[in-house]
Amino acid sequence: MLKVIVTGGAGFIGSHLVDFLATQQIDEILVIDNLYRGKLENIAQQSNHPAVRFVEADIRDYETLENLCQNTDTIFHLAAQSNVMGSVDNVDYSFSTNVSGTVNILKAAQANNVRRIVFTSSREVYGEAQYTPVDENHPLGSKNTYGASKAAGELYCNVFHNNFGVETAILRLSNVYGPRDFGRVIPLWLGWAAEGKDLIVYGGQQVIDFVWVGDVVEALWRASTADNLVGQPVNVGSGIGTPILDLAERILSLTHTPSQLDHQPPRSVEVVKFIAEVECMQEILGMTPAVDPLAHLADMIVTPA
Repeated sequence: MLKVIVTGGAGFIGSHLVDFLATQQIDEILVIDNLYRGKLENIAQQSNHPAVRFVEADIRDYETLENLCQNTDTIFHLAAQSNVMGSVDNVDYSFSTNVSGTVNILKAAQANNVRRIVFTSSREVYGEAQYTPVDENHPLGSKNTYGASKAAGELYCNVFHNNFGVETAILRLSNVYGPRDFGRVIPLWLGWAAEGKDLIVYGGQQVIDFVWVGDVVEALWRASTADNLVGQPVNVGSGIGTPILDLAERILSLTHTPSQLDHQPPRSVEVVKFIAEVECMQEILGMTPAVDPLAHLADMIVTPA
């Protein structure tokens, strides 16, 4: 019996991973989510799938988690306060979920002899780039509480791997976009453009490495079996920096909206420039980055009925 767990599986990236896993030869796909940001509608299409089972639970509840992790081969650990501004606004929840919750996952995996944990970290662990493209050896210097919590999660993964033999794979995700996301720049701007509202631009100097959610799902799946990944964090991105104003103009052009740009002062907790070095992604995961990281942007535009 092959059992895998997806924490945060009703969330943005997690639900897309569940969709993919449902196409594989897996006996049980256990989706764990506390529905803080996740939505049941994100996995509704899998409600009748014989292998998919949903449990509303919180990774901060260790006893429940330990029981759920019995007889598990792989844990895809995506549950987190995954929004930078949300982490800043609620530091306690960000810490208790992203740090304490991750420690609970590691402890439960150790107690149940889980083969591997795939941990989704973030480019936010680097903070403001000292150089670009940013490789995995770049110093960690988180600029906000979200990045700090992910850096702490990485350290605990390494400690549990080195001291307790828990196999952990760490992926540092760039800015992921795709359907089912909300509260981040692309879904916000697409929503405002659809309503004819102006697009709020904080600063306007940002350069961002965007990556399609389908590519992230592929990276997660490959990370569950890659032999040379354990102990080596890997960036998952496009390796291409998109100026934020170019993104805005592309959205305005695609949506044919009368919206304008509403320039506001920059927010101090946001990283201004990040471009991932993706050589390790290519060599270790065998993935080729997209030529146009925003090629799927048009797929996210909802045409009014």
